[in-house]
Amino acid sequence: MAVTVALSVFGAMLALMALRVPIAAAMFVPGAVGYWLLAGEAPLLAHLKGAVWARFSNYDLTVIPLFLLMGQFASQGGLSRDLFRAANAVVGRLRGGMAMAAVLACAAFGAICGSSVATAATIGQVALPEMRRAGYSGRLATATLAAGGTLGILIPPSVVLVIYAILAEQSVGKLFAAALVPGFIAAVGYVVAIAVQVRRHPELAPPPAPEPGSHWRELAAVWPVLAIFVVVFGGIYGGLFTPTEGAAVGAAATLVMALARGELGVATLGRCFLGTAETTAMVFLIFIGADMLNATLALSQVPAQVAQAVATLDVPPLLVVAAILVFYILLGAVMDELAMIVLTIPVLFPAVMGLDLWGLAAADKAIWFGILVLMVVEVGLIAPPVGLNVYVIHGLARDVPMAETYRGVMPFLVSDAFRILLLLMFPSVSLFLVRWMG
Repeated sequence: MAVTVALSVFGAMLALMALRVPIAAAMFVPGAVGYWLLAGEAPLLAHLKGAVWARFSNYDLTVIPLFLLMGQFASQGGLSRDLFRAANAVVGRLRGGMAMAAVLACAAFGAICGSSVATAATIGQVALPEMRRAGYSGRLATATLAAGGTLGILIPPSVVLVIYAILAEQSVGKLFAAALVPGFIAAVGYVVAIAVQVRRHPELAPPPAPEPGSHWRELAAVWPVLAIFVVVFGGIYGGLFTPTEGAAVGAAATLVMALARGELGVATLGRCFLGTAETTAMVFLIFIGADMLNATLALSQVPAQVAQAVATLDVPPLLVVAAILVFYILLGAVMDELAMIVLTIPVLFPAVMGLDLWGLAAADKAIWFGILVLMVVEVGLIAPPVGLNVYVIHGLARDVPMAETYRGVMPFLVSDAFRILLLLMFPSVSLFLVRWMG
């Protein structure tokens, strides 16, 4: 009966999501009903009485609203405009250079934002009009910004990585360090994808127009972003402060920088705090819903059975991990990335930790798997049929059919596939910085 209840609960969750019920409620309601069926009314009420406090009394969760606030200050403080101009000053003279600049700006903005959607929307508002004015095709312009936006969760700080660290009980600082090189590879891969596209299809991008004069002013304007990144993450990696303290320092520094630039007024400052509160509430409600569902699954013993079944499979362990990654790609078609992480990690993480993968120690295996999951979750943000970033950019470019944007993201998905395969086959790519620092 327990397995039947667990499967019914999961099916009910997917059905509610298909009906556009908010993700938190779609997880919480079936989870509560399933818990009641398995344990009864009194145990369910006893669980509900302490579950929320048990989750939200976790001090590590405070890093989420702080990094979100840091991203809000950066978004409202005009940093996106300067980052795009600086990146365009570096690569703008190449064919497709403005699209490449958008990718680099997304990477730089992601280093102080931590949100994919915010990165795509913020850089898109700046870069999309410039690209269309310069003669870039709608397909290349929108696809570049949708794909570039995913760098917001690949390059630290990443809210997804913070949540994974909490669920898997791993070091946030080590996971941030492990994500740096894969994030850099992602940005380079996207630039290469643009270069290949404009070489094969010159009509996608106009010939670069020579721009006389020096661009030192544009480059100098972004030094505060670099300074904040070095202080925050240098402090975290160097052990000067915890990730939570680093997030507080980063939020305060970004606020000071935005105020010094004269970009923040009273109304804008209010929008920053309101936006942070709304996103934090969404994330925490997802936590509550997923915790309820995971409690039901734990009561049914399904996670333990899955871990035991995976451990006894007569297949190469690497094939099991590959199958899990494919499962995440499929799940990304119907579920938000945060919900995926919160819901699946308690079930899949123990199964992966029971596998012998490249002879990795437990801590290295946990970090390596976290980076792999992060990379695959990012694919779901631009892959059809429901790529959230594609919808965000479509809202900024209504004249470009969504089908055209999906056609445009295919080369970026090819780049993603090569990067995921590289990280899967060579764990040292994501672990060498952690080992070097450790």
